[in-house]
Amino acid sequence: MPVMEATVSIHSWLGWAVVVVCGLSGLVALGYHFGRRRPDVAFKAMVSACVVSAILQVGLGLVLFAQDMEPGSIHMFYGFVILLTLTFVYIYRVQFERRPALYWGLALLFMMGLGLRGISSFGASF
Repeated sequence: MPVMEATVSIHSWLGWAVVVVCGLSGLVALGYHFGRRRPDVAFKAMVSACVVSAILQVGLGLVLFAQDMEPGSIHMFYGFVILLTLTFVYIYRVQFERRPALYWGLALLFMMGLGLRGISSFGASF
């Protein structure tokens, strides 16, 4: 059981970390857009960190669910919507190349909101 408790702790901590990182990165990305700065290596690293951390967080949630944790159906719903959001970003990646800072900024702020809703709905069911 200590491994499962550690995983729950990491999942809880990483949830807040993803929310903060996505929120700050989304605001920075919008700053790039409105400041008319072209995305650079730092921008791409920032977006990559957000995407990887969000996928890792959802993956940890699935591991916990497989270990018979009962997070609540709404909590899980928001995790799946984060994956759907990333899927749609991948599908529309060509369109994202037109205004990457704007689109990524909005997508990251949306993911931040989903993360907050997921955290606030832990244990709740439909």
